[in-house]
Amino acid sequence: MKGSLIIISFFVLGTLCGVFHLIPYDFSDSNLSYYALCALMFCVGLSVGNDPNTLKSFRALNPRLIFLPVMTILGTLAGTAVISLFMEHRTAADCMAVGSGFGYYSLSSIFITEYKGAELGTIALLSNIMREIIALLCAPLLVRYFGKLAPISVGGATTMDTTLPIITRYSGKEFVVVSIFHGFVVDFSVPFLVTLFCSI
Repeated sequence: MKGSLIIISFFVLGTLCGVFHLIPYDFSDSNLSYYALCALMFCVGLSVGNDPNTLKSFRALNPRLIFLPVMTILGTLAGTAVISLFMEHRTAADCMAVGSGFGYYSLSSIFITEYKGAELGTIALLSNIMREIIALLCAPLLVRYFGKLAPISVGGATTMDTTLPIITRYSGKEFVVVSIFHGFVVDFSVPFLVTLFCSI
C-alpha cells in the first residue's frame, strides 16, 4: 500500500508542477513519458529475467488463465450496462462505450469525443484514469480479499505497462506474463469496442 501511495503522490506532484509551470520544460511535444515507460518496462523485464523460476511458474499456471482478458471485458461491459439503468440521461451504449476504454484513457477518450462529443469524452477520460488509479492504490487490498488475479482484471488495458510493476510486486513475478498477455488482449479490443458502442 505504501508503494502505491508513493506512486500516486508522484503523479499528483507532477500534475501540480504542470498546472503551475514549476518546471521550465514543455512536455507536451516531448517523448519523455514514452522513454520513461520504456525504461520502466526494461526494469520489469530485467527483474523477471533474473529470476529463473518465473517462466517455470508460468508453465505451471492453469491454461484457463487465457480467458482472464475475456472475463475482464465481459465483466466491465456487464457492470457498465447495469450502471446505465441508474443514469437517465445516458444510454446503455454510452456507458458501455466509456467502460470499453478499460483504462486506456488516451485512445478511448479521443474516440468518444469524436463520436459523442466533449462531455462524454471527458467522462471517459476521468473514468479510465480512475480505473488505473484504483488498480495502483488498491492492489494490496485486491490481492488480499479477491486473489492474485484481481489487480490484473481491475487494471484492464494498463496491466502490460503502467500497473505492471504494482501487479508484479503484489501478485508475484509468476503472474507477469499473464498480466502482459491480459493487457495486450484488452488493449487490442479498445478501438473496436469503443467504436462499436459509439456507433449504436
